[in-house]
Amino acid sequence: MNKLSIIIVNYKGWNALEECLDSLEHIRSEKLSLEVIVVDNCSNDGKFEIFQAKHSNFNFILNSGNYGFANGCNLGAVNATSDYYLFLNPDTKVNQVDLENYFQSYLNHPEIALLSCLQIDEQGKYYKQQNLFPTFVTFFGIPRAIYKKLFKAKIHSTINNNDEFLYPDWVTGAVILISKSWFDKVQGWNEDFWMYMEDVDLCKRVFDNGGKVAVLKSAIIFHKHGGASRINVTTKALTKTEVLISKHVYISNNFTKITGFFLHIRLIFGVILEKLLLTLLSLPLFFIKKLQVNRLIFKNYLTYLFSVILNQSFISPRSVNFKK
Repeated sequence: MNKLSIIIVNYKGWNALEECLDSLEHIRSEKLSLEVIVVDNCSNDGKFEIFQAKHSNFNFILNSGNYGFANGCNLGAVNATSDYYLFLNPDTKVNQVDLENYFQSYLNHPEIALLSCLQIDEQGKYYKQQNLFPTFVTFFGIPRAIYKKLFKAKIHSTINNNDEFLYPDWVTGAVILISKSWFDKVQGWNEDFWMYMEDVDLCKRVFDNGGKVAVLKSAIIFHKHGGASRINVTTKALTKTEVLISKHVYISNNFTKITGFFLHIRLIFGVILEKLLLTLLSLPLFFIKKLQVNRLIFKNYLTYLFSVILNQSFISPRSVNFKK
């Protein structure tokens, strides 16, 4: 019987986590042994001990701070005792048949370094899995959309060239299965990222080391999108700002200095112009919540840019790797 370590990073997503853990507790497999590790990124709301007592057969780890998704995943991996890691979002639910099929397919295909599976949301819609690595041309929305339109047939044939698997460039961090050997080879998750794009970065390093990234078509995991990142206007603005910050971190980690310089400049001016316009619109249209979110994003982003100048680094100030 093979052992699988399931690693879940949580931050105040207790309601979703409850459903996820309940689904895992119902698994009574004779094909694999489960080790469930829950890393709480210092939610500090009194619920950690309650969940720890309620789900005593799982391993709960309290992080010393909210240092990001990548940091939480790495902490879980350090405490795992198996040769295989399944990173799951707390807003997922798993059934035994799909989990067994998913894990066995990974074992049967050693040429695949990192494997995901199909994901379905509460409306019964499947998540899009035809993800491409950002390039100089496709890093931004409009050029990317044009590129995908022009090369739609080629992209589709490349990703869908197998009956059993899809082969996108990268997969979402909500569901990632990887062996310990491959995880160690790429040095785990990149903790320069606080939240967002760390999954793209992980898949890029797997690809650069000669590994394949794939999605199994015959297994499905439920994934409820949103969760704790959409609690209120302030939280939504924070998470959307981190999306922008993570783009800068990805550029710094995956492009040459010259190419990265032009991408940083393009991103900075594009964000400032867009958010400034929306901020000005938010003054007379104060009753439109979406515009208020953009006003807060603009403020957060300017604060971040000041930090970049001060510290000579694009790393998120929330990252554990950030040095003041």
